[in-house]
Amino acid sequence: MTLKPSADEEEQSGSQHFTRGLGLFDSTMIVVGIMVGSGIFIVPAEMARLIASPGWLLVAWVVTGVLTVTAGLTYGELAAMMPEAGGMYVYLREAFSPLIGFLYGWTLWTVIQTGTIAAVAIAFARFAGVLMPAIAENHYLVAPQHIVGSYSVSLSTTQLVAIAIIVLLTFANTLGLNYGRILQNIFTVAKIGALLALVVLGCTIGIHHAALAENFHHFWAVRTPIPFARGMDASTTLGLFLAICISQSGSLFSADAWHDITFVAAEVKRPSRNLPLALGIGTSSVIALYLLANVAYLLTLPLIAIQHAPADRVATASLQSIFPYAGAAMMAIAIMISTFGTVNAMTLAGARVFYAMAHDGLFFQRAGKLNRAHVPGWGLAIQGIWTVLLVLPRTWNPLTGQYGNLYSNLLDYVISAALIFYILTIAGVIRLRKMRPDAPRPYRVWGYPWLPCIYIAGGSVILVVLFAYRPATTWPGLAIVATGIPIYMAMRWRNKIRAG
Repeated sequence: MTLKPSADEEEQSGSQHFTRGLGLFDSTMIVVGIMVGSGIFIVPAEMARLIASPGWLLVAWVVTGVLTVTAGLTYGELAAMMPEAGGMYVYLREAFSPLIGFLYGWTLWTVIQTGTIAAVAIAFARFAGVLMPAIAENHYLVAPQHIVGSYSVSLSTTQLVAIAIIVLLTFANTLGLNYGRILQNIFTVAKIGALLALVVLGCTIGIHHAALAENFHHFWAVRTPIPFARGMDASTTLGLFLAICISQSGSLFSADAWHDITFVAAEVKRPSRNLPLALGIGTSSVIALYLLANVAYLLTLPLIAIQHAPADRVATASLQSIFPYAGAAMMAIAIMISTFGTVNAMTLAGARVFYAMAHDGLFFQRAGKLNRAHVPGWGLAIQGIWTVLLVLPRTWNPLTGQYGNLYSNLLDYVISAALIFYILTIAGVIRLRKMRPDAPRPYRVWGYPWLPCIYIAGGSVILVVLFAYRPATTWPGLAIVATGIPIYMAMRWRNKIRAG
């Protein structure tokens, strides 16, 4: 396929019906709004258990920051070079092959985008339950109905609220780009304010002298780490290195989805300028906030309290140490604002990938059509329906006697697969430089080729460690990706028949 020429002010061929209505501020709000969900408020607990050291916990977040910002700056070259709907799907298709692009798009639809929307919507509902006790996972409208093995379906009030949020925001985004944009800007500004307030409070009036003494007087000491493999924990140099790598499965993906702005590139004004800037400003700002949030946690809570925060809700425990009676409610409101904005941004962005896939004959045909509001209404509907269906299935753990969520397991499985696609996309920058040296590149990643190579090397090391020490949640991810191969072959065969 031929790359489309770069144009800052004009819409690109093939996406001429989209409206370029997103400026730099809007684009940055999408990057920030998608990145900041519920992860930063929960993930540090598991990381602290693995790493078991205040100093090395912060180092793990620095590693996350370096990789995330490096990736964002590198993606900027591809985004400015191909400012069209589809983002990573288009980059992988152009740099490698239509099959690689499709496998990413397939995994995005089946698990990555839809599963994440489902997870964040459930997080919204769970924290709504802090304010309204009637919203609870054990308050069933339809009790769990056994299907097969340890799987069932149910409808609790928590699931109902999550479904309502998904339906509401899917509908709102079918009304046009402006509705999604305005919602996004409002909720992203609100969530940034909430996170900044947590940081400021934790670093000022929330400083706890016991936490200060334990965490910062023994900053690098590793204490009572949990084993992540037989005879292996963070108490040795090798174990500490491996623990930091394994912890990235949480921190990297609590800072994930920043690249979703590339999905809506066809709707960004002056894309050759605004896309790289939004990626750079957005990723670096969020990483700075995440680091400061972890400092605030360490100033307000001893490490052991972070490790054993109830339900891993570190931010809630931190705020409760400052406001014992109102902290839980305040944090619940902050996380509801944060998760609402994340669901909106991910809903808005995902359908643009399916639009691009449909135009290549690799998705439902209707998903490739724009409605009267110049947005992919059918793509949004198809995405929303599958997301709702992912909310309903439950898993049963006979050891704990508790129900889980199927989408949660699926997301655990595809974390490593998603990282493979990110590495391939960044490798695509190098490949396209060699394959198409004369293609217009309004923005070139600085520090080339070293900056892309930093991410490729770092991501590859983390992948190797995850596949070696987390086989139960990594290898199944490759199986999910592989299910797309026969689907791709069937669609190509169908397209050939249609073409005669």
